[in-house]
Amino acid sequence: MTQLLFIRHGQTDFNDEGRLQGQLDIPLNERGVEQARRTAQALRGAQIHAIYSSDLQRARATARELAEVTGLPVRIDPRLREVHLGEWQGKLAKDVQAAESDLYWQRRKYPAVVAPPGGETAIQVQERLLAAIHDIVERHPNETIAIVSHGFAIAVTLAYFRDVPMSQVWTLVPENGQIHVVEVDQLPVT
Repeated sequence: MTQLLFIRHGQTDFNDEGRLQGQLDIPLNERGVEQARRTAQALRGAQIHAIYSSDLQRARATARELAEVTGLPVRIDPRLREVHLGEWQGKLAKDVQAAESDLYWQRRKYPAVVAPPGGETAIQVQERLLAAIHDIVERHPNETIAIVSHGFAIAVTLAYFRDVPMSQVWTLVPENGQIHVVEVDQLPVT
């Protein structure tokens, strides 16, 4: 059985401001760096065999803190990126909600099939993440793997492994720096 440690990156200024980051490449803020360090220290005694990270700098910086504690290299996989939010990226969530209320609430209710203009649906994100996880699990059978990714990306992955309906994905979005453990006894279907 492969154990996956899903870690959400530390906080960014966009997180703090309530801005929709999506795939914008935003760095950790001071609090985010501290969260990354605390998360790495919490995993100091874990027998981690490999570290994988999204290619976005907020995830890479979080993964680097874990790499310093474990002595392992960080393997970058762009498929571990956050959901692409299209035209909504960089905007305040409250402004999007006010300006595009119907679409905003449709996406909240039906994330599997509704995407922001020019963005991805939850199903598209889940398929991308599961393809990456399939490859990771295939490379590391019966090992413990740290995967540093993003809130929504982790949530759609947890929905798959925990058999949670996609309409409830919002309840699975982890806090910055939070760790979720998933044990995988077979490769995810891709």
